[in-house]
Amino acid sequence: MKSVTKKAALMLASVLSLGTATGSYAETRWEMPTPYGDGTHQTQVARGFAEEVSEKSGGKLTINVHSGGSLIKHPEIHRAVKTRQVQIGEVFIGRLGNINPIYKLDNIPFLATDFDSAEKLYQASKPALSKALAKENLILLYTSPWPAQDLYSNKAVNSLADLSGLKMRSYSPTTSRLADLMGTTPVNIPFSDVAQAFTTNAIDAMVTSPSTGVNSQSWDYISNFTTIHAWIPKNMVFANKKMFDRLDADTQQVILTAAANAEKNGWALGRKLAVEHTDTLADNGMTVTAPSAQLETELRAIGDTMIGEWLDEAGASGQAVFDNYKAL
Repeated sequence: MKSVTKKAALMLASVLSLGTATGSYAETRWEMPTPYGDGTHQTQVARGFAEEVSEKSGGKLTINVHSGGSLIKHPEIHRAVKTRQVQIGEVFIGRLGNINPIYKLDNIPFLATDFDSAEKLYQASKPALSKALAKENLILLYTSPWPAQDLYSNKAVNSLADLSGLKMRSYSPTTSRLADLMGTTPVNIPFSDVAQAFTTNAIDAMVTSPSTGVNSQSWDYISNFTTIHAWIPKNMVFANKKMFDRLDADTQQVILTAAANAEKNGWALGRKLAVEHTDTLADNGMTVTAPSAQLETELRAIGDTMIGEWLDEAGASGQAVFDNYKAL
């Protein structure tokens, strides 16, 4: 539990014991680490979910949201929920790509590039995603998307040749592979360090959402934004199944209903912010352009390569998900 302080560890141990000594589930508290700050829509959705659970359970279950990696850092959240250091957590799905190929799927470029397609991809992959989590004794509660991933750079990019040799931010196995195929060097940089990484020349470019740019005030350190709409990734919120099963049936249903509402809210916000945050970047002086025909052709060729690589890795089960998506 390297990312958890001694004080936090004692707090978590105390929390996990609540309700177990007497067999009562009254006043149970769950701790929910999230990677992103309070200004992001993902954390706002998480807080809305937690508030609904507390209200609708009549106070039997309180979920304490710890934003910005304040309790547990992003790379450790999945393991912390799995090992019951905390009961519930939120992660960017693609970060878990080395565990199971299904976690990579919505990070594949140019497979689902608009929200309608992304929702279909989610519906096609949700059973496999839930199954992968169940193998780790985890239960999927809800997902929430980011706006489409676009290209930030400090110069105009009309072709991949303009990116050659640059250092590109990566944040998952899939984005590292994308950086390689784009002719750049991948550098693993967490969201919280993006601004510093650009100002210290640790990175020269990144592919991420307009929301990330707005939340980190990217206009202070980068000039160009190209709307390549590469893919629409998701965060997911999941709970430890054993901890979930300890709750009474009514409280479990409260959680599931609140999760369904959070998912609906998250997807609606993702659609809304895709437009608003792109406008905000332009309003703050960034040059916002559509990709050239050459750049789009080159990037779609990379997408075809990565789709083929994913299908090879995922095997028959991945092919079934892919076929289901195409059928939708």
